[in-house]
This record gives sequence, structure tokens and C-alpha cells, in this order.
Amino acid sequence: MRLFDKFTGTRRPPSGMAAYPAEDVRAALLALNQPHVPFLVRGGAAEGVDVVAEWRILEPAWQTLFGRSQVHHALQVLMRFDAVNSEVHSMDRQWVVNWFGGTPRLTLSSQYTKGQVRKSASRRWTIERKGKLGFKATETFRYSASDLKRPLQNAVLAHGWTWRGVPLKS
Repeated sequence: MRLFDKFTGTRRPPSGMAAYPAEDVRAALLALNQPHVPFLVRGGAAEGVDVVAEWRILEPAWQTLFGRSQVHHALQVLMRFDAVNSEVHSMDRQWVVNWFGGTPRLTLSSQYTKGQVRKSASRRWTIERKGKLGFKATETFRYSASDLKRPLQNAVLAHGWTWRGVPLKS
């Protein structure tokens, strides 16, 4: 690990691992799309990048889940491929989510974040009585930036590429 890797969120594949072509890395990222996962990975031409991953907060099928927990932030990961160095440069954007009658609206505000979002989490717990004096806490919902970023990073690393977090668009 290099000096600033921890601060930038950079992760490297095992040394000596051969890098796959950029098309294979893109295909692996897009293959993360599954109906049961709460995020979407898509082409990023509209944003001027290669691939975008984001929470499915605006999709009607997922609004119930996100709405029940009143998630307050929406995360988007923008990825650009550097085929010469076998790196995926990532930049995060985070918005505030305002809920109006059970419908989410993404709003830009002073809480808009651009760069690397390392620790953004929301959890919901249910507390139950256990016996006369005890209590049991059960986690009923978890929303974390790492739940979105970790599968992306693992797909990139498995193809011999470096995941490089960048503070601004590169």
C-alpha cells in the first residue's frame, strides 16, 4: 500500500496478476446488475465517464425499501477507465434525498458531496425485550456506501486493475 492510497480509497490487485482488457472490466461491472441488488450499474456517456453505479432510490420497485428507512443520501460512483495503466478512476457524488409523501426527490444543496465518500451509512434497528431485564437489538435495514462500492472494487481487482479514488474528475 502506498502512502496516500488509504486517503484516496485506492486498492490494488495482487502483485503479478495480469490485467484483463478494458472491455472485460466493463462487462464485469455491468454484470453486477441483478434484480435483487439495490444498485444499478450502467453506461456513463451522459456523465462523460465510462460506467456509473448508483442506488435505485428513484425506481418505483425500490422506493418502498428506501422509503421505509427514510434514507437521506443517494450515492453515485462515476468510473473512468485508464487502459494504459490498467486503472479505474472513481469519483463519488452524493445528494441529499428529501421524501415527499413517500416519493424521493434528489436535491442539490450545501450537503452535496463530490470526491470520495468513505463513511456514509444509515441503519435501522428493532429493539425487543429479552427476558425480564434484557434487550435484543436486531438490525432491520442497512445502507452503506461500502455496500455499493465494495462489489465494484472487487470486480475491478479480480480483473487485475487498480481501483483509484480521485478527489475530482480526472
